Amino acid sequence: MTAAPAPDPDPDGLLAEQLLRLTRRVYRIQKRHLERRELGITPAQSRLLRTLAHYSSPPRMADLAERLEVVPRAVTTLVDGLEAHGKVRRVPDPANRRVIRIELTDEGRETLRELRTARRAAAAEILAPLGEREREQLGELLNTLVDGPSGPPCEERAAGRPGGVGG
Repeated sequence: MTAAPAPDPDPDGLLAEQLLRLTRRVYRIQKRHLERRELGITPAQSRLLRTLAHYSSPPRMADLAERLEVVPRAVTTLVDGLEAHGKVRRVPDPANRRVIRIELTDEGRETLRELRTARRAAAAEILAPLGEREREQLGELLNTLVDGPSGPPCEERAAGRPGGVGG
């Protein structure tokens, strides 16, 4: 009896697994750098602070939830923790006092400066094995993945490729 041939490797599946492993590694390294600075915040809270910094005026919780792509309850929990540590505060909307907005405090802005330093240190650690040209290539590839393709939708590209949908 002849052994069945080994299944074809799944290159997209392997890439997906590598991306997930890299994401977990980035998370762990960033968390370690945050803990070293004793900022008393989680990576999720740091993401909320960074997001807040991009608004020209204090956003509503719903705005933050949409931007962070999480449920509003998750934002409430993050804001509660940050508010307890003096990093953010809830303020009434001047036009509609029933609406609550979230703004950075001075301590929150200082924490953001520390976060940037921690993120740069984590990035330097992760990217250390790469040369300048490799970093440029990685940046280009990541931009493509983050921004999505500029051509036709995936189904149309796959249809025109041998072995793709309809091909």
